Amino acid sequence: MGWFGASIKRKEDPAFLTGRGRYVDDIALPGMLHAVVLRSPHGHAAIRGIDKRAALSLPGVHAVFIHTDLPESMQRQTVPLLVPSPTIKQALMPYCLAKDEVCFVGEPVAIVVADSRYLAEDAAALVDIDFEPLPAVSDCAQGLKPGAPLAHRGSPNNLGAFIRINVGNADAAFAQAAHVFRERIFQHRGGPFFMECRGMIAVPDVVSDTLTIYVSSQGPHRHKRVLLDLMEWADHQLRIVTPDVGGGFGPKGSFYAEYGALAAAALAMRHPIKWIEDRHENFLSTQQERDQYWDVEIAVDAEARILGVRGTLTHDAGAYMPWGVVLPWIAATSVPGPYVIRNFHLDVSVAFTNKVPTSPVRGAGRPEAAVVMERLMDRVARELQLDRAEVRRRNFITPEQMPYKVGIIFRDGRPVTYDSGDYPVCQRDALAAVDYEGFRARQAKAREQGRYIGLGIGNAVEATGLGPYESATVRVSTSGKLTVYTGATPQGQSHKTTLAQIAADHFGCTPDDITIVTADTAATGLGIGSFAARTAVNAGSSVHLASAQVAQKIKQFAAQMMEAAEHDIVLENGFAKVTGSDMKRSFREVAAVAVGMPGFSMAGGPDPGLGCLPRRAGSHFSSGHQVRLMLSSTGGASSSSRAVAAVFTRISICLLIRRR
Repeated sequence: MGWFGASIKRKEDPAFLTGRGRYVDDIALPGMLHAVVLRSPHGHAAIRGIDKRAALSLPGVHAVFIHTDLPESMQRQTVPLLVPSPTIKQALMPYCLAKDEVCFVGEPVAIVVADSRYLAEDAAALVDIDFEPLPAVSDCAQGLKPGAPLAHRGSPNNLGAFIRINVGNADAAFAQAAHVFRERIFQHRGGPFFMECRGMIAVPDVVSDTLTIYVSSQGPHRHKRVLLDLMEWADHQLRIVTPDVGGGFGPKGSFYAEYGALAAAALAMRHPIKWIEDRHENFLSTQQERDQYWDVEIAVDAEARILGVRGTLTHDAGAYMPWGVVLPWIAATSVPGPYVIRNFHLDVSVAFTNKVPTSPVRGAGRPEAAVVMERLMDRVARELQLDRAEVRRRNFITPEQMPYKVGIIFRDGRPVTYDSGDYPVCQRDALAAVDYEGFRARQAKAREQGRYIGLGIGNAVEATGLGPYESATVRVSTSGKLTVYTGATPQGQSHKTTLAQIAADHFGCTPDDITIVTADTAATGLGIGSFAARTAVNAGSSVHLASAQVAQKIKQFAAQMMEAAEHDIVLENGFAKVTGSDMKRSFREVAAVAVGMPGFSMAGGPDPGLGCLPRRAGSHFSSGHQVRLMLSSTGGASSSSRAVAAVFTRISICLLIRRR
């Protein structure tokens, strides 16, 4: 058996279990100063002036940065929107520090830099900001009504985006329905309360005019892209590293406005600056999820089979749109789930409010869609006095219908197609596992004991392996050490173990023989990050391709060194061996030959070095669950192969227990 898929001890655990994990706040550097972000106490207000003299008079306080202290490039532009969409009416994004208006409680207004966090906190309390409170809007549905307060005083209205999802002819389906039922559902906000709050250290190098940033994130390459735009720098001037991460959940994938201001402060001070978000800030300013109003109807025939679903969704973007319309679009297009719905219409309005901006959190709209669809299914069962599981069974997409074209266009502009799945069997097995048929008897017995128990059924289909790609580079150094570099950014998902297992099978070694370097823009120039259950498909495929290429190069060089046929070379325990003989060369010896010697020609042999150009295997959503691996090199040649992404069909049977 190979290593891939085997159950082994995690490579990550020894460091964590012995207290050697390294998070952003564990990093201490000589001459490091500490920053506090001064945030707005108002939901909506104009900034008429800022007096920082009292704060600057405190001993140990080095600087107070406001909008006008930032570099010119940051003063004239807002944080760029990385996920534009033609459905967006107003692409409102924040400045790195508020310019003349704050639009939510917690928006960054100033950065205070001092010898310690304690001094910075004291100084922040002395910064005098002259705010003029403005009318604010806190409810997305109310914010879209005529005459509602404006979330941004220069906006014509609070409509940020409008999306129309349409499949078939919902109105015609409803006209011929035997039964129509309506549900109004409000899904409130939630927050990403990770154990490790956000944090960042900016380290300038005045000799090379470069900046290194350590940040708790889910993808440093995206952060680098934003900062390069904000600072108008060249690629070599900025390095971003994500060390160990204590929980991401989605919002750590976003670039926050204060990150730009902290980088600018470090460059101006010519000192490392550390900022660590406290729990109060986490509640106030880290992006949250949703606030959604759903008003939906379901049409069914006399046998409870779905004829159509239609309705509206009003989604709260908060004060800005950091992830564009990703969250509401995924929610809207995930409603059909595992059911046959030939006619579907949903109008989605995305509204600005004076609240914390929203972004994908733990499911990115899919749980909200499942709640809506399952509530409709329960309503049908209740109104028609049918078993809830039976109503679902009658409406499942069957294996014979696969691949199934849902008819919906996903947020990347491609049609959604389910490639496989047996939803009826999935539900059948789940029901059997909880003894669904015997539940009523258990419920009656529990009530005799004063206990109230319930059982809910929920079905959902989730597409994983989201694109566009993830990078991987494999190198064998002249010391013989094997290293894999990838843009994947782990937050506890065993990336290093999994990727090492994939590589180990190619090199005939163990996962412990391979070092995995993640989330460092200096180690690999391309990367997307870890979110949406994508790393095994994207990064795993890239590591597979890169390892195969480097293993082949080892065989090519070793064959030349031992004057053997390339197909006779096998890799085993750090050596390239000739099958059927005692001849072998260590990876170290092969790597030394592969880099060449000064003044000696390598013409006619393999390319120098035991490494590869970054491999970029990625998923292109030509269908909801079909993945195409796009393999390309710097030279422009490309090839492709087919693969199928993992698809999670989550059939959850929830047992709810409440004690009287």
